Amino acid sequence: MKSHFQLGLGVAAAVLFVGLSGQVAAEEQPSAAKSPEQAGEEVWVEGTYVRVAANNEGWVVVGYRIANESVGQEYMVIEVGMTVMKDSVSQEITRNDIKLVTPDHKVIFLPSQEEYEKVHGKVLPLVKRDARAGDRINYFPSHGMTSCSLEFFTEPGAPRVRLAYDKVLLSSNTACTGRLFFDVPGGIQHGLYNLDVKFANSIVKVPIQIMTEDEAKQFTKEWKKQLKESRHKGHEH
Repeated sequence: MKSHFQLGLGVAAAVLFVGLSGQVAAEEQPSAAKSPEQAGEEVWVEGTYVRVAANNEGWVVVGYRIANESVGQEYMVIEVGMTVMKDSVSQEITRNDIKLVTPDHKVIFLPSQEEYEKVHGKVLPLVKRDARAGDRINYFPSHGMTSCSLEFFTEPGAPRVRLAYDKVLLSSNTACTGRLFFDVPGGIQHGLYNLDVKFANSIVKVPIQIMTEDEAKQFTKEWKKQLKESRHKGHEH
């Protein structure tokens, strides 16, 4: 059950629509056309605002519905999940290994917990919206995995105080998820952003296309069409 769909709106990577389980076995990985900056990487669509990117080493999934609804605002909040592939060694991903690249190629690194606390009052409404309306991002490889948390940020003043950490340990049997935020100078604009995650030997780039309302409607229409066709072909076989 699979089909290729050239992800439009400026993303130069092929897309594979997978089943509703969100699991992709190794033998199901597509041989997609790749752009030079994403050589060795595959990109999948799991919803209008959900993207998965992976190579032979790392796997990253992003949900960005609230970010897409925040055009003009200074802060971008996204849901992120990470793991390493089955044959990859366990490794630490630090705060400095994660960055956002803007449509005009500016690089924004993940802020510190202290920086987050200074703007917490402005970011909190976005966090609450994401908690209510964000898309699920539990799309990970099919081998057995246990959940863990990305805790680069923690809510100040919460009844149950948790610590924020500057790194997370990823292994092939853990799926780590959490919420990230970036301070975007000039505000979020329409166009193609990339979330870059640096693994030990490679960088996984996840495209985040901030779309207009019309672009999102057209994208959803095409995505559902391709998904329906892929399911139909799957039933035929």
